[in-house]
Amino acid sequence: MNFKNLSLLFGAVFLLIGILGFVPGVTNDQNLLLGIFQVGLLQNLIHILSGVAALVAATSEAYGKLYFKIFGVVYTIVAIVGIVQGDTVLGLFAVNAAENILHVVLAVVFLAVGFGLPAGGDSPKKPAATV
Repeated sequence: MNFKNLSLLFGAVFLLIGILGFVPGVTNDQNLLLGIFQVGLLQNLIHILSGVAALVAATSEAYGKLYFKIFGVVYTIVAIVGIVQGDTVLGLFAVNAAENILHVVLAVVFLAVGFGLPAGGDSPKKPAATV
């Protein structure tokens, strides 16, 4: 697995989402990004910082893999707290059902990538053919 490229992709997406959260028209009067996901100042900044962290992690395979492990755990916690509390995460920022579902999906993907996929050079080698 190429964790560098995957980190680069997620970094770009998180940066874009964080920036779009500040753009009127993309975010409506109810602070819904694309009319679906609850956003606010703190969430936008968290998305931007998450994107920057992913871009930094894209400098090596090891950092990329570590990024997915750490953020997989973080998104698991955010998803659980958001579902349990319902409308906020620790009173810091508002969430809605769509965002909770997205956090669950991100947690599963990040944990699967970080803990489940082998690093680029760690893939099992096929045995040599015998004649």
